[in-house]
Amino acid sequence: MRIGILGTGSVGQTLAGKLLTLGHEVTLGSRTATSSTGTAWAAAAGAKGHSGTFADAADFGEVVINATPGQVALAALEAAGEAALAGKVLVDVSNPLVFGPDGSVTLDPVNTDSVGERIQRRFPEARVVKTLNTLAAPVMVDPARVPGRHNLFVAGDDVEAKGRVTALLESFGWPGADIIDLGGIQAARGMEMLMPFWLGLMKHYGHTDFNYAFQVAD
Repeated sequence: MRIGILGTGSVGQTLAGKLLTLGHEVTLGSRTATSSTGTAWAAAAGAKGHSGTFADAADFGEVVINATPGQVALAALEAAGEAALAGKVLVDVSNPLVFGPDGSVTLDPVNTDSVGERIQRRFPEARVVKTLNTLAAPVMVDPARVPGRHNLFVAGDDVEAKGRVTALLESFGWPGADIIDLGGIQAARGMEMLMPFWLGLMKHYGHTDFNYAFQVAD
């Protein structure tokens, strides 16, 4: 499958590397086609890895992944182009984190809106699925880093799109039974609101190899 990834940071590169190992072809998109990070990644990736602009990645992908920070996600997707996203599954991995000068973390939007919802409203013909935003990039693609059973979430209005994304997550090693469908894209609010708490856990544990695990009584 051809997959376009918007964002050349650690999340984008981690997802891209995993997808390549699974046999997919990936274009990693940035603001400019000459991004040193993107071109360096493509040079090391081999024949199935490419770099380019956000628009190049969106045009290329049968599935598009937004791995840009939440505060710039809409701008990155605008640069990708509405026509290039229409009808495609658009996986949103972003979080609307705002870091204060004192080290504090807040969210914008929060409570009554989310980045996932804003993306779906702005690109109504895209099939937005929120997932993978509640854990660190290495665990996204290798759930066995955390011992035992633990959970991943998906949210979106398009059932078929969530099914395609769930199958992709299963190929990463996530058991289907541990992937929780939270319903429509409005559930992205709660998923994004987990992140300040997650950051507190990261400070507590001193690493990122942890995740949420839920047990349900029979």
